[in-house]
Amino acid sequence: MTASFERLTEAELVRRVQEGEVELYEILIRRYNPCLYKTGRSYNYNHEDTQDLMQDTFVDAYKNLGQFEGRASFKTWIIRIMMNNCYRKKERSAFKNEIIKDINDNSVPMFTGFDNDTGKMVQNNELGRVIEEALGKLPFDYRMVFSLREINGLNVSETADMLTITETNVKARLSRAKGLLRNEIEKMYTPSEIFEFNLVYCDAIVNNVMEKIKRL
Repeated sequence: MTASFERLTEAELVRRVQEGEVELYEILIRRYNPCLYKTGRSYNYNHEDTQDLMQDTFVDAYKNLGQFEGRASFKTWIIRIMMNNCYRKKERSAFKNEIIKDINDNSVPMFTGFDNDTGKMVQNNELGRVIEEALGKLPFDYRMVFSLREINGLNVSETADMLTITETNVKARLSRAKGLLRNEIEKMYTPSEIFEFNLVYCDAIVNNVMEKIKRL
């Protein structure tokens, strides 16, 4: 894909894909591979299961592009599809979410003031695994709020809508999640380094999804 195509807005891409330029869907896949990967891993799915769910989500989104009305961003729309697919998979496995209590709000951004030094991640692969493991141990409700707010960059309103909870609960759960993780990650890592999605895997997802779409 050329740089000119990559500069297209979400609305333009969706419109042109619907009008028959199916190859442009690849741009949307590449844009949102990372956030879907982070979402799947936040449900504690392993790498392989997460990739399968991502492919299903991109195919589902393609088949339902006509339902995308543009009132919310394409990012929040496709994350919601991914979350629904993750939830259904958990339901099939008789997974039961934890029920947690609300806690006090502390809206100080967790990562403010920290440098984006990706070299630290390269030098600390073991610590990276510790971070992922620590996130996986958080109660589900805390983990999902943290993923949507701090890792995927959704705002409070979008997160509340995505999880069908109040904005107050979003802030409360995020505060608790930060408290549980702060000692292990805030001094070393930025949100983008957590569950980093390698470009090699990105290419594989793109190819698999585009092949499935061609067969529809």
